[in-house]
Amino acid sequence: MSNPFASEWGLIGAGEIGGVLAHGLLKTGHPVFPVGRNTSIEASLAAKPDLEALLVAVGEKDLDTVLEQIPNAWFDRVVLIQNELLPGDWRKHGMETPTVASIWFEKKPGKPVKPLVSSPVHGALADDLVAAMQALDIPAHRVNDADEMLEELVIKNVYILTTNIAGLETGGDVEHLWNDHRELAERVASDVIRLQEARVGRELDHQRLIDGMKRGFDGDPRHQCMGRSAPQRLQRALEQADSLGIDLTAIREIAARHL
Repeated sequence: MSNPFASEWGLIGAGEIGGVLAHGLLKTGHPVFPVGRNTSIEASLAAKPDLEALLVAVGEKDLDTVLEQIPNAWFDRVVLIQNELLPGDWRKHGMETPTVASIWFEKKPGKPVKPLVSSPVHGALADDLVAAMQALDIPAHRVNDADEMLEELVIKNVYILTTNIAGLETGGDVEHLWNDHRELAERVASDVIRLQEARVGRELDHQRLIDGMKRGFDGDPRHQCMGRSAPQRLQRALEQADSLGIDLTAIREIAARHL
């Protein structure tokens, strides 16, 4: 049931995913204040000092630029939902404990929302964001442990990077990738996991990550591997690998043919 006294949320990035989450927030009684990308974020927030939360729903390539403009006083109210997200991405801006979600639903222009698996959310504002998704019949759940949420973020990264990068070679959907090109998928996933380990500075359970990726495949076997941002994801992966001094053999082989 909607709460008539729910607090207002700010929204930066009213695209497909941001629009869905705004709808869910409105449905659960939260007014939504859009912060325009062509206006001063700092000035917009100064005009709305009592916002409960600030949902940042911009794409991965725009995240740094947006976070640089958010005043420190807002850091504990920030909610992040990007793909390819890891703790270093917010900590380099001085944020320690934003609310973070791993979004496992797809929303294409003119098409209904398509959930794959339940979306995990961690942080102080998790309950409100979970309720917003559930109000739209999008499966979502709260994660209380930071290490568990880190694994969830890495699983999504392994899924999105493996399918996009391997998809440059194979095309088709994730079922086709896994059933007909499993060796390639596993080689790319292994590279992606090594990259994630380098980015977080610790070893991860490879089998749990592969199993998590496979749950995503099973959630929507017809999900297309290669989105329009696949070349950009490939380029970002290579840039990150170069900066960390690690070699990604399978990914570099694909890059040699597709970049």
